[in-house]
Amino acid sequence: MEFRHLGHSGLLVSEISYGNWITHGSQVEEDAATACVRAALETGITTFDTADVYAGTKAEEVLGRALKGERREGLEIFTKVFWPTGPGRNDRGLSRKHIMESINGSLRRLQTDYVDLYQAHRYDHSTPLEETMEAFADVVHSGKAHYIGVSEWTADEIRAGHRLARELRIPLVSNQPQYSMLWRVIEAEVVPTSEELGLGQIVWSPIAQGVLSGKYLPGQPPPAGSRATDEKSGANFIARFLTDEVLTRVQELKPLAEQAGLSMPQLAIAWVLQNPNVSSAIVGASRPEQVHDNVKAAGVKLDADLLKAIDAIVDPIVERDPGKTQSPAQRP
Repeated sequence: MEFRHLGHSGLLVSEISYGNWITHGSQVEEDAATACVRAALETGITTFDTADVYAGTKAEEVLGRALKGERREGLEIFTKVFWPTGPGRNDRGLSRKHIMESINGSLRRLQTDYVDLYQAHRYDHSTPLEETMEAFADVVHSGKAHYIGVSEWTADEIRAGHRLARELRIPLVSNQPQYSMLWRVIEAEVVPTSEELGLGQIVWSPIAQGVLSGKYLPGQPPPAGSRATDEKSGANFIARFLTDEVLTRVQELKPLAEQAGLSMPQLAIAWVLQNPNVSSAIVGASRPEQVHDNVKAAGVKLDADLLKAIDAIVDPIVERDPGKTQSPAQRP
């Protein structure tokens, strides 16, 4: 495993981190989830990403139990706050009330005294940014989180949040966006702003919801049991990639992966790690062998000719519009 600094901070994270968005507490049984966490630890992954909303808070509980007994100082545990976690009007968003209640709930479920990174899961247009950042400052100053991050914020939102974080003397060090060969909306604005301000990207869906694995074939129904057939596993997220044009071009990447001595998932993960602003790529798994395969992308260097060949294939199907980075217009 290779390690990178999270933005300009002193925190080192594993190049590949383990996330449990649509697996723990939902798609797979707890024994399988625990086996995947054990596999992650065995392969050198030390960074684990979750959120209070995943599986209706169950994902944090599963991860907490799976990591119990590990040396806490040897792990980097990340979680998030924003999406609804209860039926009440204030069980959502980035109000002071919700942040304070959510951090306590997350720590209880994760069975830890602190998280290394506490992230705003989206930007809250219904709450003054000053209120949100002041609440995050209290979370950090109370020792419940070491660093603050955001997820899917625009460049302007990141800049405004960073300014307040500096005033409040708290470390805003990261952004967690979707990023892959097919989804590059952060490259034009978010990445340059983050580089300027010292934030690193912790990217999710580097395999484009599994599409870049090559298992989805043009003109054929999705494989039985795949993410595309399971509403609980993010079928709505993957749908936009399941066109014949996208799937045909993804198949054309297979010879390039073979040329590089990589599996298709390894090529996809290695590709996002070529971006120097990416601190870590999040992978999920329903089976331990997937973890063992994905982690082989760590430390891989793709040469310039290979990167050009990849671009030549996927360029017509790449989404680059910065406007695709957006949060709900009002509190969900």
